[in-house]
This record gives sequence, structure tokens and C-alpha cells, in this order.
Amino acid sequence: MNTANEKILAALRTAMEAEMTGHHFYKNAAATTEDAQGKATFERLAEEELLHFNYLKKQYGSILDTGDFNFSIPLAAGPSSEVSGPIFSSQLKARIKQSHFEVSALSVGMQLELNAVNFYRQCAQESDNPEVKAFFNHLVKWEQGHYDGFAQELESLKEDYWQANNFVPM
Repeated sequence: MNTANEKILAALRTAMEAEMTGHHFYKNAAATTEDAQGKATFERLAEEELLHFNYLKKQYGSILDTGDFNFSIPLAAGPSSEVSGPIFSSQLKARIKQSHFEVSALSVGMQLELNAVNFYRQCAQESDNPEVKAFFNHLVKWEQGHYDGFAQELESLKEDYWQANNFVPM
């Protein structure tokens, strides 16, 4: 196996580990939140991370078997990779003072997604192969959609959460 493929396989292993970490985090977040809309969102995200993992695993197997990506495999068909609309219900704002877990889950989810965006972007930049570069750039879009949704939700809750918990000077 050539050095380029070894580097791609290492990147795919790292990516699969990150997707599985995300899957378990979102599964746990779904089980922990008391907000029904948040639970549904986290369950969907857990499923998406599993779809991403399985897609990456197929590509990993293709490189092991044939020495190349199999770009005929559809890129993780399933739910949208964007977090759209509010993640939590309007009832969450009514109890924002006690919503420590949900606000923390948004922050942790954002960091997981940002790490993935940065990793995939670096892989794309380091590749000389246009197809591999496009592959990793598409993965950037997967994770950027999640990150943007979390950032938007956190921004909409932040001021109320901080004020309710006396995190800001009066």
C-alpha cells in the first residue's frame, strides 16, 4: 500500500472515531434532555452520525480492497445534515434557569462539530487528488450544517440563560 493511501486510511480511522463519538454523545443527550423536541433532534443527529460512520467505513473498506475510494457509493443517504429550526421547544425557555444540561449539550456538540469541520478541512487541503479533496470538502459541509444549527440555538438561548443564572453583572 502506498503512503498516500496509508495517510487516507489514517484520516478515515480518525473520522470514524469522531463520528462514533458524536453518535454516542447525541444518543446520551437524547436520553438525558427532558425537552421532547430536543430529544427528537438529538436522536436524529445520533442517527446521522451513525450514517456518516457507516459511509466512512465503506470507503475505508474500498481503499483496503481496491486501493481507491468508491465514489459510486452514495454519500450517506438519510436525514438532512443540517440542524434546522429550533433544537429545543419554546417550553425550554420558560425553564431556562434549570436548563444547564441542554445549554452544555449545545456547547459540547458545537465543539465536536467544529473539530470535525477543521479536521476534514485540513484533510482536503493536504490532498493533491481533486476527487479526494472534493470528498473531504463534502464532509466539511456535513459537519458545518450541524455546527451552524447549534451556534444559532445557543445564541438564541445564551442571554436568557446567563441572566436567569446571574452569570452577567447587573
